[in-house]
Amino acid sequence: MWDKVLDAMLDRMITRGRLTVTFPDGSLRRYGAETADTDPAEPSLAVKLTSETLVRNLCLQPIVALGEGYMDGELIVDDDDLLDLLTLLAQSQNDGNMPGWHRALVRLRVKLRRWVQRNDPRRAHQNVAHHYDISDDLYALFLDEDMQYSCAYFADPSMSLADAQAAKKAHISAKLHLSRGQRVLDIGCGWGGLALSLARDHGVHVTGLTLSRNQHATAQRRAKEAGLDHLTDFRLQDYRHVTDRFDRIVSVGMLEHVGLPQYPTYFEKVSDLLDPNGIALIHTIGRSAPPLPTSPWLAKYIFPGGYVPSLSDLAAPVENARLWLADLEVLRGHYGPTLNHWRQRFEANLGTVREMYDDRFIRMWRFYLVACEMAFEQQHQAVFQLQLSHHQHAVPATRNYLYPAAGASTLHAAQ
Repeated sequence: MWDKVLDAMLDRMITRGRLTVTFPDGSLRRYGAETADTDPAEPSLAVKLTSETLVRNLCLQPIVALGEGYMDGELIVDDDDLLDLLTLLAQSQNDGNMPGWHRALVRLRVKLRRWVQRNDPRRAHQNVAHHYDISDDLYALFLDEDMQYSCAYFADPSMSLADAQAAKKAHISAKLHLSRGQRVLDIGCGWGGLALSLARDHGVHVTGLTLSRNQHATAQRRAKEAGLDHLTDFRLQDYRHVTDRFDRIVSVGMLEHVGLPQYPTYFEKVSDLLDPNGIALIHTIGRSAPPLPTSPWLAKYIFPGGYVPSLSDLAAPVENARLWLADLEVLRGHYGPTLNHWRQRFEANLGTVREMYDDRFIRMWRFYLVACEMAFEQQHQAVFQLQLSHHQHAVPATRNYLYPAAGASTLHAAQ
């Protein structure tokens, strides 16, 4: 029965490329465009399903079952070409070829997302520990040396990962428009890389917040080793419990963990903590399309409580917090390459990873990195940088201050 249901689903879904599926009973079926076999631009893939339970689950909860089937070794992709498989399936989803009941379920999950993402402080601690407190050693294997776990900035596509991450930090620091001696709050400071760079390069005092015990300990150690502990204060503290006032606030890759119901609280807190003449820079993954619920597989295995906001999710909380949206930049084409670097580094260190984790974890982490890379290349995901202030003149009136050399040459040409 379930073989026939899945066969009908795939026959409707796959309209591009060619997908060959071997079912548990050994039967082989082909799906996709008739031209796929002769068009080299169309992907041609083969997968094997080894469990009747997997077939049933793919019919009932396809996204979760796809990830779990790969994790458990019950879904085998020829040549382990997972990126092309997920790309083919995403393109089919983008074409609107998913079953009607699946689209209805997505609409229901959109309506329920505020209840699902009720990230009170206790739940927020649990969610952060699930992802960030597994092992610093794992992250060190695939991140750059500064442990930057957010989108890099590829001003030149040929840049190394380390150089692109340094460019990201420089771009953010320029938007903060820093002056020596200012007090900066870093909400979601990770392992401290950005905070240490701001303190070292600009002579500001940075208070970094994290809910991860591993990150907190590492950030404190790094500050002491760098001789910057007098300019940094790393706290194991929820942003909702901070009472200080700051000249600048920065938050990179943390808003994705806040949860939709907490956006009003988050931006009200930013407004309350920001000096009247201050500037805040919020860097977050964003969806350039109407809201969608978080992938149920990602929510279950990788980022419980996580959510990628659309601009429509952010507009009202920012406005109601009495903040100027002084500038908004959408970074496109940067996170896909960042994730590709991470994935390549992860694969290059598989021998070391296998000493730490079993094969199921490895397949889970690979699926996570591949799925996210595919999302930024094929779906409506980018990075938003929201520059916020209390009044319009806190931020320069043009962007020339971000690119002083270009600004000077433009002014000279105008004269």
